[in-house]
Formats: sequence, structure tokens, C-alpha cells
Amino acid sequence: MSGASTPAPGRLETVRRFVNTLDIESGSDALTTPSELSAWLTAAGLASGARAGADDLARAVAVREALREALAANHDRAPIPAAALAVLNDAAARARLTATLTPSDGWRPRPSAGGVDGALGGLLALVGDAMADGTWARLKVCVDDTCRWAFYDESRARSGRWCSMQVCGNRAKQRAWRGRRAESTS
Repeated sequence: MSGASTPAPGRLETVRRFVNTLDIESGSDALTTPSELSAWLTAAGLASGARAGADDLARAVAVREALREALAANHDRAPIPAAALAVLNDAAARARLTATLTPSDGWRPRPSAGGVDGALGGLLALVGDAMADGTWARLKVCVDDTCRWAFYDESRARSGRWCSMQVCGNRAKQRAWRGRRAESTS
């Protein structure tokens, strides 16, 4: 992780933490074994005692990276890339997400599958809830390709680009300054 970031509001923080189970900069991954996945899903309150297998782990990692791509699209309010959309839709189908009418919040997605598929569906339901309440568009990933840490953009203009202005933003500005300086001395 290049920089610390503000937690996302409510249960959207669970989505941010899931994406950040891979720290690209340090190369550490909290989801390298099925038992680590089971433990993470249980600790996040998405599954109670779900036993993950190797296939579950592969699908969870694919969902994590598809969510990372979806968060990258939030920078420009672009559509979610087709490959990421296919992974997320497959996970939603495996979770048997259905729309449930709630007394105060309207229609909300909820998984009817159990196990790891249901837990991943619960994660996608949180995404659906965030889309409905307007917080989803503020969840992004750092534009620094060596970082890509998920962060919640609290800027008034919704224009945050880095997980931390002090770390990744500063690095980008230094690179740009060095580039301009090199051009002027050539």
C-alpha cells in the first residue's frame, strides 16, 4: 500500500478492504490459500464457516481484480470493462442474486446461494447497495499502476486520483517535474 486512505462509508468499506487484500506495491496477498479466503470472508461477516476450495479461491481473486477494474472506471465515470463485467455477472449468477424489496430502501440485491459463492454474492450486493445510495462512484483505485490501492474519494469535485496525495500524488508530481526539467535542459 502506497498510502493510507479514508475508510469508505458503511458496508462499502468491506468492498474496499476486499480489493485491498492484494497490495500490489509490496507484493503481499492476503488471499493465497483457500483457508485464508474462508477466514477473510468470515471476518468480514460475509460467510460463517464457509469452506473454500481452490476453485473458490480462483473465483474470489477474479472477482477482486474485476472489482479493481470497475473502481478504475469510476475515475472517468466510464462503463465497467467488458471482461470485468463478465466476471462480476458470473459471480452474481453463481450467488443467485435476487432483488428483495425492503421497507425503507427499495429494491436491494441479495444472494440466495450459500458458501463462498453466496459470500461473494453478498459482496456484490454491497456494490449494488452502494450504487443505489450513490457512494459507489467515489470508491476508486489509485491511478499509479504500481499501487492501485482502493480508496474512497472524499474530494468535493470527486476528482481524487491517488490513494494518498502525500505518497502516490507526490511521486507523480515529482516524475512530471523531472520530465519537464529534462525537456528544458535538452
